[in-house]
Amino acid sequence: MSIQYSKEHEWINAADTNAAVVGITLHAQDALGDVVFVDLPAVGATFKQGEVAGVVESVKAAADVYMPVTGEIVEVNEALRADPALANSDPLGAGWFFKVRMSDAGELAGLMDETAYNDFASNS
Repeated sequence: MSIQYSKEHEWINAADTNAAVVGITLHAQDALGDVVFVDLPAVGATFKQGEVAGVVESVKAAADVYMPVTGEIVEVNEALRADPALANSDPLGAGWFFKVRMSDAGELAGLMDETAYNDFASNS
């Protein structure tokens, strides 16, 4: 399973459907600038696809982090909470935000692959 992208500029790697990894995209962190704070959801919290699950704040602005799929938060990235700059330096790796146990893997079909997302992001 490759990484999928949302129109709200989140990515999800659902290689492990019990702990799919979610973060913000390169485009999002570029637009935000230097990230200085993240508000991560509580482990055990459940969200529907499209709901706000967290907040990322930068020197420029604050932005909501949306759930790309419906599910339960099973882990948050404490390293990111301690060092929010990871969202800038490694947004697709160490800068992940949380892991989610998906309720409906079928929701992934509504997300974009990398090519479609890059086209979308370059026009938004």
